[in-house]
Amino acid sequence: MNKIPILIGIGGGTGSGKTSIAKQLFDKYGEGEVVVVEQDAYYRDLSSISLEERHKQNYDHPDATDIELYSHHVISLMKGNAVEIPIYDFATHLRSSESKKIKPHHVIVVEGILALHFPVLRELMDIKIYVETPADIRFIRRLSRDIEERGRTAQSVINQYLKTVRPMHEQFVEPSKFYADIIIPEGGENKVAIDLLHTKINAILS
Repeated sequence: MNKIPILIGIGGGTGSGKTSIAKQLFDKYGEGEVVVVEQDAYYRDLSSISLEERHKQNYDHPDATDIELYSHHVISLMKGNAVEIPIYDFATHLRSSESKKIKPHHVIVVEGILALHFPVLRELMDIKIYVETPADIRFIRRLSRDIEERGRTAQSVINQYLKTVRPMHEQFVEPSKFYADIIIPEGGENKVAIDLLHTKINAILS
């Protein structure tokens, strides 16, 4: 690539609308220009413990993320090298034996609840975005997603939310918004903020 890639971090609570913003960037600039590297792909390998024990883990704590591999892949992409992104199975809480090859792009988006938490990633970012959405809306979105896409029961989602998701949000996710260059209320529904973001990206790319 002739251009130096730009790195955009999108953080915020579960169900806040981070993925919606990342998708709008993808749709705006096209597959050849934008790649999204999701934090969810980088949960640590827990194959050494039983499924019952894996269900009990706190996946919203920063320690649950393999930040070493995550940052290594992001840095490699920034340097113009292709990487093999893990494929994570949320039903078994294990990495698949397969992976997804990602080639370098002009715009690299790092997306996840703790995208702005890790200094090693944050220091690389050209634009840091925090998506802020009311807690009740976020919970409803997570409940629907986990039931429909991840085969969870409603009660298991509620239990996890109260036990780990909410306290980890208050301890780690919410404070990370103070590192943001832009705070976007309502996620991808905020058209004015999205348009301003496009303007900023265009200025950097040019």
